[in-house]
Amino acid sequence: MKFGVVTFPGSNCDQDMVYVLETILNQEVVQLWHKDTDLQGCDFIVLPGGFSYGDYLRSGAIAKLSPIMGEVIKHANNGGYVMGICNGFQILTESGLLEGALLHNNSQKFICKNVYLKPATNDSAITKDLDVNATYQIPIAHGEGRFYADEATIQKLEDNNQILFRYTSKGGDTTEEFNPNGSINNIAGITNEGRNVFGMMPHPERAADEALANEDGKAFFESILAHCK
Repeated sequence: MKFGVVTFPGSNCDQDMVYVLETILNQEVVQLWHKDTDLQGCDFIVLPGGFSYGDYLRSGAIAKLSPIMGEVIKHANNGGYVMGICNGFQILTESGLLEGALLHNNSQKFICKNVYLKPATNDSAITKDLDVNATYQIPIAHGEGRFYADEATIQKLEDNNQILFRYTSKGGDTTEEFNPNGSINNIAGITNEGRNVFGMMPHPERAADEALANEDGKAFFESILAHCK
């Protein structure tokens, strides 16, 4: 599979993503610049974490206007795979490829720490090989990660099995105590109805190398490789 990792002004997780895909998982990776209008035949596009355009206006609101996003949207609408992590998730919601919005954390503070995630479904490529009864330790680093949508949208996401991950305790409890940012229903990641666009706030690419003493995130990418054709 050929991956394209987009760099926007202010991206800071693009090289982490390239390293994991290219070095850890031995995949072909193309580095795409935000002003490009050619996805170079990539099968899977990744919008990485960071602070695109300094998070001015709203996180992701300016990045969605970058030239490459027109091609990313076309790619997604044609069934191509797209994944947004942290700032990338914000860009996906601003672009309309995913529902809802990412608001300021309820603490009004930037949060950087390890959290636990529990897969909410096996009905998507990124979660198909994960254990829905297990939890995965994945880092977060964001100031605007509180997932929000109106009641009807939340119900739709729940009914359609579009919620990918929830914030939990190590043992899998989804109580408010283990919700780091105030996201509705502890939602940490969602997919679209077509299940080809994935968005999540935590950073699995920061937990995919044995040198970091945490490889929980590697399983997410291995599931993608096994089920994205």
